[in-house]
Amino acid sequence: MTVTADMAISLDGYVAGTDVRVDNPGGDGAEPLFEWIHDLASWRERQGMTGGRENRDSELMREWFDATGAVVMGRMMYDTGEEFWGDNPPFRTPVFVLTHRPRPTLVKKGGTTFTFVTDGLHSALARAGAAAGDRNVDIAGGADTVRQCLREGLIDELQLHVVPVLLGDGLRLFEDLGAVRRDLRPIRVVDTPLATHLKYRVVR
Repeated sequence: MTVTADMAISLDGYVAGTDVRVDNPGGDGAEPLFEWIHDLASWRERQGMTGGRENRDSELMREWFDATGAVVMGRMMYDTGEEFWGDNPPFRTPVFVLTHRPRPTLVKKGGTTFTFVTDGLHSALARAGAAAGDRNVDIAGGADTVRQCLREGLIDELQLHVVPVLLGDGLRLFEDLGAVRRDLRPIRVVDTPLATHLKYRVVR
């Protein structure tokens, strides 16, 4: 099982703006982190739309979608995304939501199911690995969940889409990672006008 994390991030290290809440999922001021994605053909396909730009950014997004067989996310990410995703979420795979609040599994259109896991991260990863088959398990977020996985050495590959903007404030990804050093080996660097795509493998 290969565990991945794939995040859009500002040049100064933020993955969301300030005041993140259910009715403000990206936080204040974070629009540039996500605007570049919305016109990509591969992203639009996942939203059930047509058209969009076919470029290197779109190819990388499609590669990530195709390689992912299951998803793990925190409850905050689920709560902030539930209304936006609607009845046909873009994941098209089983999603395992970390939570302390039990809820029956939700079956959505397009192959997405949301299973609410109350017995911890390792249980969610095990269940996601079984569901993913020979594809990857992606840690979708939010930042707290990705940080926990990094602290515990559970992520194998980390891809960052560095957007050329300085947010100045917001939710940082690389905070509270503990004192354990993590070495990363660059796998790929792709520079486009929209973002610099950095892919790393975590050295064991």
